[in-house]
Amino acid sequence: MGVLPNMRIGIRGAISGLVLTSIVVSAAGVHLLWWRAAERTSQMLANTINEQIVSAVGDELQSITTEALSARTAVRTLFQEGVLDTRQADKRKFVFLSQLLAQPTISSVVFGWPDGSFSAAHKLGDTAVELQDIADDHSKLQIDRYEFFQGDPRFNSHRSEATSYSAVDQEWFREAIKSDGPRWFTLTTHPDGERPAVAFAGPIDVDDKRVGVLGIVIELTRVSRFLSQLTIGKSAGAFILDRTGAAIASPDTEADELNALKTDDPLFPAAVSAIRQAGSNYNPDDGQAYRSRVTVDDKIYEAVLTPISFPGWSLVTVVPESEFLGPVQMTIRRLLIGLAVLIVAAGLFSVWFAQRLIAAPLIKVVNEIRHVERFDLDKVERHPSRLTEIENLSGAIGDMAQGLAAFRKYIPADLVKRLISEGNKATLGGAIRPMSVMFVDMAGFTGLSERLGDRIIPLLSRYFDSVSTEVQASSGTIDKFIGDAVMAFWGAPAPNAEHAIDCCRAALSCQRAVHDSGLADDAGNPIRIRIGINSGDMLVGNIGSEVRLNYTVIGDAVNIASRLEGANKIYGSVIIIGPETRRLAGDHIVVRELDRLAVYGRAGGLQIYELLDMADKRTAPLRWVSLYESGLASYRARDFAAAMQHFEDAIADRRQDQASSTMIERCKQQLERSTDDGWDDTMIARTK
Repeated sequence: MGVLPNMRIGIRGAISGLVLTSIVVSAAGVHLLWWRAAERTSQMLANTINEQIVSAVGDELQSITTEALSARTAVRTLFQEGVLDTRQADKRKFVFLSQLLAQPTISSVVFGWPDGSFSAAHKLGDTAVELQDIADDHSKLQIDRYEFFQGDPRFNSHRSEATSYSAVDQEWFREAIKSDGPRWFTLTTHPDGERPAVAFAGPIDVDDKRVGVLGIVIELTRVSRFLSQLTIGKSAGAFILDRTGAAIASPDTEADELNALKTDDPLFPAAVSAIRQAGSNYNPDDGQAYRSRVTVDDKIYEAVLTPISFPGWSLVTVVPESEFLGPVQMTIRRLLIGLAVLIVAAGLFSVWFAQRLIAAPLIKVVNEIRHVERFDLDKVERHPSRLTEIENLSGAIGDMAQGLAAFRKYIPADLVKRLISEGNKATLGGAIRPMSVMFVDMAGFTGLSERLGDRIIPLLSRYFDSVSTEVQASSGTIDKFIGDAVMAFWGAPAPNAEHAIDCCRAALSCQRAVHDSGLADDAGNPIRIRIGINSGDMLVGNIGSEVRLNYTVIGDAVNIASRLEGANKIYGSVIIIGPETRRLAGDHIVVRELDRLAVYGRAGGLQIYELLDMADKRTAPLRWVSLYESGLASYRARDFAAAMQHFEDAIADRRQDQASSTMIERCKQQLERSTDDGWDDTMIARTK
């Protein structure tokens, strides 16, 4: 839950995902409907095939039972009417043989006597028959073999085999001898071997005396051969099983009386599994079919269990699911391949479409918003689009940029950019930082503005342009314009380890820029400026009220810078810096120490310096600076005569130096009055 709500995707991904999801959902829906329809169709086809198989097998079994009934009726009639005696071997064998020839589905005609004697005519495929006899001693099986020649049986051979077969021990005999009429029996034991078969057997009464049991035997190899001849799809099969799943008949093209029943059909295990899996859910005696779905060796089969006319027997139809669903699955695989191709193509197209028509224009619009966010309003452009909403959005952003640009001249744009880039919010508050602040003022502005009136505005504008350009070029921030004064600071909002050096460089650049600008007063005299600089810990931040804020600096160090700007009047200098600025700038600047000054409104004195140049701009030392500083040292040592001499030498070297003249006057004043022990070399400023 902590990750998903923060996940973001691009519009290309969203549109592509929407397109692909629509395709997949549609394909899944079609696939589901098609699959269900295919399943219903396969069920219908399976039912149709099963009905056809049940009908064909039913007809075959009906034919078998009809022939068995006809054959038994014919032989029984001969016995009961006295036409044929059961003990007349030659006539009996002839009648049995004729029935085998007349009824092709019959495998054997058998007769058993209560004393254990047995006689039968057994068909050996379509090429021969055997006449089998077992006497009442049950020890020998006599076999006469006849082979067909041009449709007529001819004696071939005779053989005798030891046997333990006894008719009276067989179920078909035991049950039939006690019954009132014939019925069907299942048997596997024959005088000459084991083979699955059914017998239609019943008692024979002659002159109200039960003389034995007559049976018509049909070996199920013939049914197996019939099952193999059924056309059941491409790979389906039909089997006849008993209640336990034992094979009664299984498809076998070579099945006959000479070959044992084969159960090697690959579908046979599925048929057995189906009837065993059904369990108590299926009862062959109630006549109701049962449908089952079984899995053998990871293959799925549809099986239908149908009761048939023989008690306990079931016709089991097995159809591999792939028989009907295989083509559907193949079609689905092709559909999936086609769908994959379609998804890839649609994905690529949707990505291209989203990129070209939506994402690319939106990215451009977002970039314009970034320009607005960074306050780079000059870079904002309008982008036409084929989508009305995007074009309207681009136009709205352009209008917003124009509106903000109109206010850019009222606020320090660079400051806004920096505050935005650093993530500073417009809330009340600030922090103490080491910074440098500069105040720039136009000399003689009060009188000039009175004389020029509103004509002062163009002059001020050019003056402010010159100063503002140099401040910004030196990484400074213009705080505000106060009449003709410009306030700027360094070290915020972005920290600047060289704030003092940059501030000094900006001051010198402002001095040169105003001089080179050609600005002049109403008398044609060049405009002169005064600059005060100080460094130290200042409170910087959003100062003001909840209604309006001003990002500015306040503090004692700021007030001193303002007073130092005014102190230029005393010394005739252009730029005065405080002691902390001097310390921080170090060897990067060229200065002369002016004096120890107690600025207006502040009791303690501080060392002040006149900023002359950057160290990298000047190679030779200034002699007049050394002379002045020597005079200042003598002054502080109370050697006022020597001090005056040094100051006079400085004036001579520089030709004019108001600071030296001021110090000469102070030396004269000290010479005129005695210096007491409370003397202090600090100059006290009486005005701002």
